[in-house]
Amino acid sequence: MIVFLTFLCLSAKSPFPSTDYVYFENSSSNPYLIRRIEELNKTANGNVEAKVVCLFRRRDISGSLNTLADSNARDLMSLLYKNWCACTAGDFEEESKQPSLSEQQKHQLKHRELFLSRQFESLPATHIRGKCNVTLLNETDVLASYLEKEDCFFYSLVFDPVQKTLLADQGEIRVGSKYQAEIPDKLAEGESDSRIQEKLETKVWDPNNQLKDSQIDQFLVVARAVGTFARALDCSSSIRQPSLHMSAAAASRDITLFHAMDTLQKNDYDLARAMSTLVPQGGPVLCRDEMEEWSASEAMLFEEALEKYGKDFNDIRQDFLPWKSLASVVQFYYMWKTTDRYIQQKRLKAAEADSKLKQVYIPT
Repeated sequence: MIVFLTFLCLSAKSPFPSTDYVYFENSSSNPYLIRRIEELNKTANGNVEAKVVCLFRRRDISGSLNTLADSNARDLMSLLYKNWCACTAGDFEEESKQPSLSEQQKHQLKHRELFLSRQFESLPATHIRGKCNVTLLNETDVLASYLEKEDCFFYSLVFDPVQKTLLADQGEIRVGSKYQAEIPDKLAEGESDSRIQEKLETKVWDPNNQLKDSQIDQFLVVARAVGTFARALDCSSSIRQPSLHMSAAAASRDITLFHAMDTLQKNDYDLARAMSTLVPQGGPVLCRDEMEEWSASEAMLFEEALEKYGKDFNDIRQDFLPWKSLASVVQFYYMWKTTDRYIQQKRLKAAEADSKLKQVYIPT
């Protein structure tokens, strides 16, 4: 048999996803390892190595963690059964079958359960013995379906081999009536809306205000000028933006424009009152966004964390930037994506991806 793995591209002959789950053989006396391929790399001596994410079986974790996994499995089975009852009661039109499982089937399911990890390792591609399917267990899944299919596995917990902990995976597919929006009935013609509007939303801009577009544009120019002047008076800003050009660029960012428009809204679009709010008695208002608040060393830490964890902002904050709030980390990420540095890194990664192996044949 030949195992054909495709990475980073899809071919007409083998329409496999870019991240394959495969069996690896490390010992003739042990069950196959199950791994997820992240990269295929060619070594200096011409051999092919696979950078893989480790998945663990129950036999690989301690007895106490197995007990925790059993408890989680009971909770999952209870939830799956409740969802099945809701489906059969008519909450959903789609059919669902959640038959009760025998003790033997429950035992078999334990051998289909895996534990994802964040651990990487490199293994010779010649040790690959076949492909398999691994999915995150969904609340609407039919457990028995995993027994009916060959080479089919599931996971719901993440195992940390260093800390020896099991945690629920952060991924979640929110399916079910409790996640659906409740849409009120349409108001009849002439019927008034009895809801308290202030509790539903907050108006931040009125497009039907009395100002002309040219007046709003002029006010935004004034807001940028005030922001530039405020940075000239602020010592910390002078260090971050030592030149007038950099200060003006920082003052032209969205945070300044949002503040200016919010000021107009709060002052009922009265330009004189809004001007006074921009420059109160204590001095001009200085608005900074996350891009300006972060130091260069913090930005470097963020890039290092992003390379390690991807967009797992909780882990990024916990392990690299604990003094930042989660909201601050998320806002910085989306601002960082607008910078030239992000574009350069994206191009470098694309060039690296083009130089990597696209596909490999593994005879087994």
